[in-house]
Amino acid sequence: MHDYYEKSMRALQLAGLGKSTQKAYTRAVRKLVDYCGKTPDKITEEEIEAYFLHRRNVDGWSASTMGIAHYGIKFFFTNVLKQDFHLFSYLKARREKTLPCILSREEVFRILNHVTTPHNLAFYHTVYACGLRLSEGLNLRVSDIDSARMMLHVHRGKGAKDRYVPLPEHTLGVLRQYWLNHRNPTLIFPARGRGNTEAPTTDKVMSIEGVQGAFRKARYAAGIMKRRVSIHTLRHCYATHLLEAGVNPRVVQRYMGHSNLETTMAYFHLTQKGIEDSYRIINHVMRGDSHEQDI
Repeated sequence: MHDYYEKSMRALQLAGLGKSTQKAYTRAVRKLVDYCGKTPDKITEEEIEAYFLHRRNVDGWSASTMGIAHYGIKFFFTNVLKQDFHLFSYLKARREKTLPCILSREEVFRILNHVTTPHNLAFYHTVYACGLRLSEGLNLRVSDIDSARMMLHVHRGKGAKDRYVPLPEHTLGVLRQYWLNHRNPTLIFPARGRGNTEAPTTDKVMSIEGVQGAFRKARYAAGIMKRRVSIHTLRHCYATHLLEAGVNPRVVQRYMGHSNLETTMAYFHLTQKGIEDSYRIINHVMRGDSHEQDI
């Protein structure tokens, strides 16, 4: 029953997909196997169809969750089992067109000011200042810091792509000061263990659950009650705040590691740049008078 798991992981590795994608796609296949109660080679096209209908209509899976299941199962059956089911030609997950929550710069630093531990403070500061994904920040290594060029080398981001991002001087100072607390020769954010005893020598990074929990506490302590605020929000804020400051969208695209400029341009919907003038003009137009000189 577990042979399919190894085959899936090997195929995904050969396809050059990142570790998180490998796990997510293989997890999708495992859920299908558990649901059907049989090995993947025994599962029919009709059973896969019934599975997806059940997940959408009964379990109420979100579009993003359904999308991962679609891609993972399609990849496995097409590339590992060589099953070219017609279902995969029209299988789609409706994409949710929701905009992420964005914090002002004042709100971001208000959260940072309520972080009580130096390791979490250094981590959140770096994620925001460099526009990192959570896993990218946790897996930073000492060798990724290029202080001569003031750049940070981000390894194997989404889609297994590397990129360089500018490293602000203040952030370099934060990282150097924090590193003196543990002096791990390899990791910037090592797992601390009880009493911080493991940090100097461990090869494991801080836990995702730990940094997420501490962020929630700091957020509530700062009085930020906006919905859907998480560590990933700091990455969205990075892109939005750079665009508001006038940084070229193509440059922001490169720093964010986006494949398409369209992905970056979506952040223009979240910026405040120019909004004040538009409010004033709209208010004038909707008054119904003709005093254009007021604009």
